[in-house]
Amino acid sequence: MADLLTHVLAAYVVLTVASWRVDRITPPRVAVGMCGGAIPDLVKVDLVVDSMAVERALGLPFTWGAVSTLGGVVLIAGAIALAFGSRYRRRAFAFLLAGGSLSLVLDGLRVYADGRAGPWLFPVTWWRPPTPSLYVTSDPRVLVVGIAVAALVFVVDRRVERDGSEK
Repeated sequence: MADLLTHVLAAYVVLTVASWRVDRITPPRVAVGMCGGAIPDLVKVDLVVDSMAVERALGLPFTWGAVSTLGGVVLIAGAIALAFGSRYRRRAFAFLLAGGSLSLVLDGLRVYADGRAGPWLFPVTWWRPPTPSLYVTSDPRVLVVGIAVAALVFVVDRRVERDGSEK
């Protein structure tokens, strides 16, 4: 589960730093993007709800693996965006998609046994891009770095106003 928190913190870092230059990225929108960072990790629901049980209930073939792909992120972000008022739906979808896409990019950098990332670009393509194998998901150092960077961005964000001047 360390990668879930890392993905959420990465979305916080990227969107908060972007908010220093882009006025339209407000703290509530950063929070929505952070939620989007958790979308690909919904695949871990399989630990609680077996895909075979869902398959039997639906009467259709089902797998949780599609959740951690671009198509899964788009579909789930769209479903979540429907919970927002019609005025905010497009922005919510955009920030959910941004957070989810960042999470997929981070997943593409981790170590895979065969040196290729998962087919996270599905349904665009089944191609499995090569991975630089930068980190192992279970390595606690990744989480420590994520927390440290997020804490630094949090402190700097509190000192910098939206117009770029210090408080």
